Amino acid sequence: MLAGKLLGDYIPTIMIDDIYNKDVLRLAANIGGLEALEHPDAKISLRSPLCGSSIEIALNTNDDVVTAYSQKIKACALGQAAASVMANVVIGKSKDDIQSVRDQVEAMLKEGSAAPDGDWAQLSALAPAKDAKPRHGAILLPFDAVLKALG
Repeated sequence: MLAGKLLGDYIPTIMIDDIYNKDVLRLAANIGGLEALEHPDAKISLRSPLCGSSIEIALNTNDDVVTAYSQKIKACALGQAAASVMANVVIGKSKDDIQSVRDQVEAMLKEGSAAPDGDWAQLSALAPAKDAKPRHGAILLPFDAVLKALG
């Protein structure tokens, strides 16, 4: 009851089931990229100040394309779901690819724009979080960390 009251302060209670839907929970439960890289080219830690979610990523690159990736994430199911998608598809992507998808996810959350498609289509599960503004930082955290590492 207390958790519902606390969450209710940020997210209308009837939306909880929509936001934390079965696809989000499935993604959050199946996060990859958890094995540490031995010799990463870059290692970054970021924290979302609004919600307190944090991520640490390490990656290797070749000609600015991600060739190996690992992560440690402490976030709500929404942040975990975004990190899960990132781990599943980041290999072979460039900084421009990641920036483009980040921009699409931000537009999906802020403006209700279409979700990314192709390799990133699973991110559509996060579309109901549009009205959960305090959770947007957690969702964008994996993208921001990869972009910083590739910067």
